[in-house]
Order: sequence, then C-alpha cells, then structure tokens
Amino acid sequence: MRGPAPTLTLERGYWQAGAELVAGIDEVGRGAWAGPLSVAVAVIPSDRRIYGIRDSKLLTERQREEIFERVAAWCIDWAVGHASAEECDRLGMSEAQRVAAGRALEGLVAQPDVVLVDGKWDFVNRGRTHTIVRGDRVSVAIAAASILAKVTRDRAMRVMSEDLPWYDFTRNKGYPSPSHRAALHGWGPSVQHRTSWVFMDKLAWSEGVRS
Repeated sequence: MRGPAPTLTLERGYWQAGAELVAGIDEVGRGAWAGPLSVAVAVIPSDRRIYGIRDSKLLTERQREEIFERVAAWCIDWAVGHASAEECDRLGMSEAQRVAAGRALEGLVAQPDVVLVDGKWDFVNRGRTHTIVRGDRVSVAIAAASILAKVTRDRAMRVMSEDLPWYDFTRNKGYPSPSHRAALHGWGPSVQHRTSWVFMDKLAWSEGVRS
C-alpha cells in the first residue's frame, strides 16, 4: 500500500472541542469526459479505528473494492451524491459539484457538526467546514470519503458500459484516454458525455466551434 497513512489529528481537534459528529467530503469525476460528478460524505466514529485507509488515488482498483465494504460499515453514516453529465454541462462544473455535495449531505441521517473538505474551495457552503489542501492524504475522514466516492462512481461506470461498450467505460471510467477519444470520433457522444468540453468541437459529429 503506497503512501503514508492519513491520521485523525484534525478530527480529534474537533471532537475535543465538543463536536459530536465529524465528516469528510471528497469528489471524483470532475475531469471525466463522461458519467456523473460524484461527491461522498463520510461521518466517522471517534471510538473505533480501521486499518488500510488511504487516498483512493494511492490504491489500486482491486484494493479499493476490497476495502470499500469495511469503510462503509465502519462509518457512522455515509452517502454519495451525483450530478449527471447533463447537469455538469448545463450548470457548469463548480455548481454541479455544489449540487452533488448537497445531495450527499441530504442523504445522511446523521448530520455532521463539522465537515472537512478536500482542497482549497468550500463547495459545501453550509455549517462548519474546514478546507484542507491534499486533505485526502492527511485526514482519515476525507480519505474514507474518497474511497466511497471512487468505488461508487466506478461501479456506476461499469454498469453504464454494459449499454455503451464501445466507449470502454469499464477501463477508462469516463476519463480521457486514446481509446475513449477514438470512440468519440467514431461514434460521437452518448447521453452520458459532457459535450461542453471544448475539444469535442473538433470531433466529426460536431456542428462547429462554439462562439
């Protein structure tokens, strides 16, 4: 398992300050050409530990799948919210990320007192939040959310691939790749593609460059 393990240092600070429920939140799919933008929120316990949590990007797909159920069972509560490809195009990525985060939080029964957000930008914008650059590398709560988000979205992309096999979503998960680009040139975009990407103006199916 690559990379140093995240710690509970930040979470302990909030627990000791009186917060009962502390959650981590992370997104996946922002840079994809197809599929949803997904945001997971993980409310973690203060009295139980779990081994093997890392930023999802430091784990192989097999490792993420193997740890997913343990992470889900360990959390006090968790949820994943999605913004569809159509919403990403219509709303723009920043607003779509806010929408997905809101849906994730609305999916919780146990509402957190504090939310630790990966990155510089508070896309949660509700309650007490703490933004942390590279938070998925230092915070257990955020790393847990990163695993829940990544595995949930990857599974959705594999299901999507059953109806759209020529895009190879099973392997690329909707992200840029040479085979994905070639499929777009040959087949054009599906309803699961984000057509607002500028490069898509150059595909054979395109009606021309946007103004």
